[in-house]
Amino acid sequence: MTEIKYWIWFSSLVKINTRKRFELLEYYKDPAYIWHASEEELKKLTIIEKTEIEHIISKQFRSDTKKHYDRLVAADINIITMQDSLYPEELKYIYDPPVVLYIKGSLMPDEPRVAVVGSRRATLYGLETAERLSEGLSRNGVTVTSGMARGIDSKAHNGALAAEGRTIAVLGCGLDIVYPSENKELMKRISKSGAVISEYLPGTPPATFNFPARNRIISGISLGVVIIEANDKSGSLITANYALEQGKDVFAVPGNIDSTNSAGTNKLIRDGAKIVLELGDILDELKISHSVNNSFYKNSAVINTSALDTDEKSIIRELEKGPVHIDTIARTCNLSIHSTGSLLVMLEMKGFVEQLPGKLYKLVR
Repeated sequence: MTEIKYWIWFSSLVKINTRKRFELLEYYKDPAYIWHASEEELKKLTIIEKTEIEHIISKQFRSDTKKHYDRLVAADINIITMQDSLYPEELKYIYDPPVVLYIKGSLMPDEPRVAVVGSRRATLYGLETAERLSEGLSRNGVTVTSGMARGIDSKAHNGALAAEGRTIAVLGCGLDIVYPSENKELMKRISKSGAVISEYLPGTPPATFNFPARNRIISGISLGVVIIEANDKSGSLITANYALEQGKDVFAVPGNIDSTNSAGTNKLIRDGAKIVLELGDILDELKISHSVNNSFYKNSAVINTSALDTDEKSIIRELEKGPVHIDTIARTCNLSIHSTGSLLVMLEMKGFVEQLPGKLYKLVR
């Protein structure tokens, strides 16, 4: 507590922005010196204002430090400071690096990391692409970073975990809060197979303005950022902009030009982002060696249909195109809705197809 309290206190000074905290730390070298600095000494600095000085010398923030420390211990949360060897080296060089990272799990200093982010309201295409791409990255030794949000982010983490690889989630709240709440088990799995990190103290709620700030960390700890499905106002584009400011590579997966979900990603490609058609497009650009099958748009597994009848095979061929509505299947295969429904039930029982919401069906590979 004696040594770490200064860092906890310093990270709690939320009314001083991260850039100014970084500048203060560069000047004083250690937050203990800032704690002990007199008001007169602080007034001589040109980088902080009167209200910020009042913030630093506030007795309330100092007395709250013990409470913050107890919360960290109770929630089994560790702290990594900028002076710690485990603090990501590349994060030190962004414009406004976090002075501390709160963490559940472990960071590995030399691991190659790639961020995979995208829409919270993703299409099935986007969700499946995020999962397969992240699984492929993981199988090639890449740690997948994302924000554990609904949609693309969660699928990215799941893809890495499916490959038994490492993944890192950066949160916009304290690590004692699961957000979104349905990701409770996912958060546990991530912390065991990688890390869940945040610059925010325990108890910090998932306020809207926290998420753009956390995006700079997602890009900051990554070699590059892959965007999968983002509309014109998506938070993922904020991550892409941070990546560009930080000198990182930005990749985008193309989408349907008629879909608002892909408007942002398609414009990124138009404006110079690197298009992703296979894993090799990412790995080659980042100079990461790879030997695993790099196709992720279509699963290469061959479905053995030899035991199926003619109509069943016809349905399988139709579903090779991707998820299809039952009405479209019936029309394309020249079958009645009743017959199509019965055949789909049989194919589902045999393990060939899976029903999705909205009477859509997809192949199980």
